[in-house]
Amino acid sequence: MKNTRRDFIRSTAIKTAGLGLLASGIPMDGVSKSIVAKSEKSKLWTAPRIKFAVIGMNHGHIYGMTEAIKRGGGELKSYFAKEAELNAEFGKRYSSAKQARSEEEILNDPEIKLVLSAGIPVDRAPLGIRVMKAGKDYMVDKPGITSLKQLASVKKAQKETNQIFAIVYSERFENRATVKASELVAAGAIGKVVQTIGLGPHRMRPESRPEWFFDKKYFGGIITDIASHQFDQFLHFTGSTSAEILASQVGNINNKQHPNFEDFGDAMVRGNGGSGYVRVDWFNPDGLDSWGDGRLTILGTEGFIEIRKNIDIASGHKGGNHLYMVDGKETIHMDCNQVELPFGPQMVDDVVNRTRTAMTQEHCFLTMELALIAQKNAIKI
Repeated sequence: MKNTRRDFIRSTAIKTAGLGLLASGIPMDGVSKSIVAKSEKSKLWTAPRIKFAVIGMNHGHIYGMTEAIKRGGGELKSYFAKEAELNAEFGKRYSSAKQARSEEEILNDPEIKLVLSAGIPVDRAPLGIRVMKAGKDYMVDKPGITSLKQLASVKKAQKETNQIFAIVYSERFENRATVKASELVAAGAIGKVVQTIGLGPHRMRPESRPEWFFDKKYFGGIITDIASHQFDQFLHFTGSTSAEILASQVGNINNKQHPNFEDFGDAMVRGNGGSGYVRVDWFNPDGLDSWGDGRLTILGTEGFIEIRKNIDIASGHKGGNHLYMVDGKETIHMDCNQVELPFGPQMVDDVVNRTRTAMTQEHCFLTMELALIAQKNAIKI
């Protein structure tokens, strides 16, 4: 069994890269190997598979979301935001798309099959309900849902319409090292997963933030907002289909001038497939060459994986998307910057085929439920 796993690791991580590509110059029979992880190229679509639209661009994630659907063969037809400056900025980048006169113009357009949004978080779930009731699928930036009441309403509308309500947990879907970790864990490279530890530090830069950013009634609180990423990864890597929050806490430690803000939160969670710990904060220092030193550790019975998502301050390796794996025989570093991102094509497949290959609806909702419960029950520090 160990040989099978090792063969898989080598065939997927070194695919087309060659055994001689050693970033550190360490020989292949050494303790630590540094290799480039690649994957098959995505299919290039010669004609649009679906037409989609964007409503709400209050977070820059909307650009990555738009590119993901374009990679899957989607054609951006139209866009709309309440804010003139957001329309202008978005239109400058996507000049071939039409600026709609209203949200209703998009919802009433029968050609549009999918609507994307990164509006103000509290507005995202109500918009999703309107989108689904208009007979369209919906793909929204996290958190997507900011209260348990909203969650109940979204679940009801989704069940009634049978449309897709997808939340983009981009720390997994749009991080190449995390995509590679999914392949390795699925192949049993570190045995059965026991626990995940997800760390999500963020840089504040308050001068660049809108007023609503500092009031949690608009974003749901720090665990609801940021930690939905970490709960998604916990469920995914442990294979848990049910889970409970064991403990959680939140606090506003260093931003007292914004009394309705939270800058720290953490939680412990236990599922039917493993355990997890989550920590998120707004303390990423300006001296770091990244907006956040995001990390994920996946502990298995026969090894562990650590991912440095955005930056690797300890090794000297440049940029992000670095994966380290340790098993019973060796330590491997994988530069995953050439790994393909499957989420966009999978999402378009789901719209076209009425499937759930990108993410099941149950997983999407359970991730937010855990974040919302952890937020609601958090001890204030």
